[in-house]
Order: sequence, then C-alpha cells, then structure tokens
Amino acid sequence: MFYLFQTSSPPITMKKSTLIILCLGIVIGIIAYKLLWTVAQPKIAHRVAQISLTDNEKAANGPLPGDVSLCAKELAAQQEIPTPGYYSSLNAAEITDAQRSGMFPAATFLGSWDGSNKVFAWRSEDDYQATAYINNRKPGELYIAGGANPPLKGEVPAGPFVAKADATTGKQIWRTYLDNANASGNWLAAVNLNILPNGQIVFAWENSIALLDGDTGRILKRTTLPTGDTSPTDSNYKHVTIAPDGTIIAKNQTLPSGYVGQGTLAIIKGVLAGCKQPNSHLVALDPKTLEILDHVPLPEPVTVPHIITMFEGKTAIYLGAPSGAFRYFWDPAAKKLSQDTSWLPKPLAEGQSTPDAPSLLHDWIILQANGIGSKTTASSIIAVHQKDAARTKVIYPFGPLEEGEFSNAPPKPQTDPENNMIYSADFGVNKVAGIKFDPETGDMVCTVPATSNATGFPSSIATPSNCSLALLSRPGVTTAKRIDMRSLLTPGYGGRVYYSSGKGFITLQVMPAQAASSPSTE
Repeated sequence: MFYLFQTSSPPITMKKSTLIILCLGIVIGIIAYKLLWTVAQPKIAHRVAQISLTDNEKAANGPLPGDVSLCAKELAAQQEIPTPGYYSSLNAAEITDAQRSGMFPAATFLGSWDGSNKVFAWRSEDDYQATAYINNRKPGELYIAGGANPPLKGEVPAGPFVAKADATTGKQIWRTYLDNANASGNWLAAVNLNILPNGQIVFAWENSIALLDGDTGRILKRTTLPTGDTSPTDSNYKHVTIAPDGTIIAKNQTLPSGYVGQGTLAIIKGVLAGCKQPNSHLVALDPKTLEILDHVPLPEPVTVPHIITMFEGKTAIYLGAPSGAFRYFWDPAAKKLSQDTSWLPKPLAEGQSTPDAPSLLHDWIILQANGIGSKTTASSIIAVHQKDAARTKVIYPFGPLEEGEFSNAPPKPQTDPENNMIYSADFGVNKVAGIKFDPETGDMVCTVPATSNATGFPSSIATPSNCSLALLSRPGVTTAKRIDMRSLLTPGYGGRVYYSSGKGFITLQVMPAQAASSPSTE
C-alpha cells in the first residue's frame, strides 16, 4: 500500500490501479524527457556557443580552410623569392624577413580590390594564452609563440611556450614550455619566433636561446646569452633576426633598474617612473650549434627590434635608440660585430622617445619617433639616407600634440617600395596616415590622414598593381578597405589571415560582399 501524507489530514489510501497508472505516467515522462533532451541538447549547446560569437564568426559557423586550390601556387611563388636564413614559407620570419618589411607578395587577398568586402572569422579550437607571433612553415602547419605577456603584478601565466597547431582548426599538435616565471622568478617579457631553412625553430626568451625540432617540439640545443652590465634577471632577448649568411643576430631588451614588474609594459612603466634603463647587448650565434660567435655591448638601451640588410656589400644591422639610430656591421668571414661610427643620426625633437624598429625604403632608413610614448611632443616620421646620416628629412603626419594628448606610436612605419609610400600609426592620438615619399630627395607629403583606433603593426599583401594594407584596431572601428583586429596580422595559405585574440588566435577569410545583410567589416 502506498501512502501520501498531508500535515493536517488523515492518511489517504490509493488503489492498485491508480498506482499502476501513476507509475506508467512517471515512466512515460522519463522516456519523453530523455527523447526530447536528446533532440534539444545540441540545439541548446549550439545556441549557448553562439552567444559569445561575433557576427563574423556566426557567418562562418565553423573552421575556415581558405581557398585550398591556392596553397600549392602560393608555396611555389614563395619559393621563387630569396629568403636567406629563413625557411621558404609565407612568413617563416617574425615579420616577413630580416628587414621586417611587413610585405607578403606571395600571399593572396581573396577580397575585392575595388568593392565592398565581408570578413568571415573562426576561433582556434584550443587556447594559446598571450599569442604573440604566428608563423607558417608548409601549408597546414602553424606555429605559435605565446605565454609571455603577463600582468605587471600578481600571478604570472606559465610560459613562454612554442606550439604547433592545425592551420585550419587551431587544434594543438604539441606545445613546449620554456619557463614558468612563478617558479624561476625571472622577468618574462615579449618573445618572437623564426623558422630556419632546415625547419627548426629558433626561439629566445629572458637570457636564453634554443633550437626546437619543428616536427616534435623537442628542445635540441640551448645557450645562455651574455647580458653585459645588465643583470640576467633583467634581460629579455626578444629580438632575433637572421643575417643573409645564416648567422643569428640577437639583441636584448632591458628592465629599468630598481623597477619591479612583469611583462614588456614594465619597460615603459619603469622609464616613465624615472628608473635608469641598462644598455642592451648584441650577439651573433651559429644557427646550427648556437655557439656565440661574437657579442658587443650597445652604447644605449635599445628597446625596439633591429633590422638587417645589405649595404655596399656589407651586412648592416640598423637599430633605433633613444638618441636616434645606430648601424652595426656583421663580418661573416672574421666573425665580428662592429659599430659604424660614421653613421649616427640624431633626429629626435625634445620630448620625443626612442624610435620604433627601422624600416628600409630604397636608399633610406625610415624611423618613427615615440616608440614608448610622449606626453609633450607629437610623433614624427624620419628618413635618414644610408650613405649620409646628415641627409635627414622629418614630417609630423598628425601635426602638433594637443594639450592632454599622449602620443604612442610603437608600430614600425610600414613602407611600400612599389608605390613609394610610408604608413604611420599613432594609437595614442587615434590616427593613421599615408605619406608619399620621394626616393631621390627624401621629401615626404602626408596624403591620407585619417582618424583610426589603430593599435599595432601593419601588414601588406602586395602585387605590382595593388597593395592591401591591414592595420590593427580596437573593436568597433570600421574604415574603408580595412579589417578591424587587435594584434599583428599574419597571412596564411589559401588566402587566410591570422591574428591573436588573447587566449588563442582567430582565422579570417576576406571575401567580396554578396549581400547587404551579410556581416561585414569594410
């Protein structure tokens, strides 16, 4: 007998037939719930997943393989371009090549050159905290450097690391961690990534450099790098570039003495706090053994990356510094680094801070002031002739700095030799500009000033007749012929483009707009 109890009434008895009906109802209800939930669960999960997706991601609704028919063509085109020191790929270097040119002539732009475009997007399947650089090797192979952008204070995410991922889905294949600053107590700042001709990865962090097997992620060799008068715990060999003869040229950033903080931002904070920044160090290494071939102290702290090019038959290394710029030569026969003291431009105005990484434009070195910001003086574009540092031209593309503004222009000036153009971005004043350059005189004219929330490094996918310039912007900004993004853009095979998104990366595929209702970023 089954009893139901009420608090103020006598017990009620239930007939057997009623109990059977009730039990059958419960069983039917459970079966119905199971069947309905099986059908509804995927729909609910899909709906929940869509809540955090952007319109561009909803439009893609899955991984983006790009135009797979282009991959072989792009690889063949890239292999026709000399890439001494680097694997022959779309972007085996940190930024394109030893000159960090930002030009990707073998990459494909799938969108319209003269019409509206829409952007499809999809997030990587796995997370990659603080993604810094994304490099391709062969089509389908994607390498990621990350884990090196910790907050100034507090718990530090594990890293840095190098990972290999599927180029379409972003699913991790392997990941190799190089340090954990919580345990080591080291200063952890930005890192980069380069792929050598043999397919191995050269990777530097703190005062260390290593070679990794590109197939397995196994650490093959590791070398401790000299830091001169700088404490090893205040050194970060972020800048690694390969000379034409294959020699690795590495330079460190330094943490201002006495300033306690993690991440690259600690450099800027320390300088603004009045702490003295130690001088940097320049090192040449054998690419096969990581043997240190030569090393020299630099006369100043050099926070920004260097570039390498050939000048009058010599391997020339150009560096932006607080006083202006330096040129060093690498002699592969003598295995010696030396400064060219005849080339010492000092073009900065009072109040300006160190220039960004230099750019090469014909016979000129192009610099942009205020690489670590200025509260008093606007950023300028500076052209210095390689043969004569006295031949210097300066333009202020955004005019004088208004009261209360802060100029902050860390992106290197992007140069376009085909069209004799320079592109400048200052996200402190929310502006970008196109500058027409005269390669004979060095004269510059600002032709395309615009307001923009550009926040990073531009990339160019160029042909002799067309150039697509991609700038990095804060969310919510749309400008004609530009993609909105938050970090460095990396072209990939099949017309795809990658950029980091904090916890991983996002794959983009630009296509001509086909309907006004399609989600777009024009």
